[in-house]
Amino acid sequence: MNEVLLKGITLGLLLGLSISPILFSIIKQSINNGIKGGLSFIIGVSFSDITLAVVSNVFTELFASLTERKAEIGIIGSTFLISVGIYFIFFKKVQVNEAGSAIIKFRKRDYLKIFLAGFFMNTLNPFIILFWLTTTTGFANHNLNDRITIFSTALVIVLAADLAKVFLANKIRSKLTAKNIHLINRINGIILVGFGIALLLGLLFYR
Repeated sequence: MNEVLLKGITLGLLLGLSISPILFSIIKQSINNGIKGGLSFIIGVSFSDITLAVVSNVFTELFASLTERKAEIGIIGSTFLISVGIYFIFFKKVQVNEAGSAIIKFRKRDYLKIFLAGFFMNTLNPFIILFWLTTTTGFANHNLNDRITIFSTALVIVLAADLAKVFLANKIRSKLTAKNIHLINRINGIILVGFGIALLLGLLFYR
């Protein structure tokens, strides 16, 4: 296999299969809002990854300067995660029909809301910024065509992995009751709050 293509696949698998708030949020969105909700979320995440990959390659100095604001970005990101987590623990409600099954009410404007949630959850994670900056620096000795191949392949792999998570979660959804979905929301909320607190503590320790 072409060495450049192999690097792109490895990079994509590293990001696509990592354990992060994004992973649990993809599953949660798919379970709560079906395939449409999951797809809207991962499109936002993918758009964020594409933006960060392009900016890190084209505007290396500008992107590197963002790492100097790691603490500020981390505080905003962790606050966002904790806020979303608290919402799902205490305020998110699951509507049910007469048979006790969860009802999906998905309006057109919800596409944008979920898209933005995915975009900002990914973009405000300082570790994602560091990931793209580190990989960009690591492949700086490659020519333009090679870097396009590496990062394009990685982004496709990440998107494919996220799509698989959406469809797998949707299959699980059909076997869940409204009570179980509500429990999953709470668990996801606890995970998001945990990631947010860990991020804050890490920033405080780093500083």
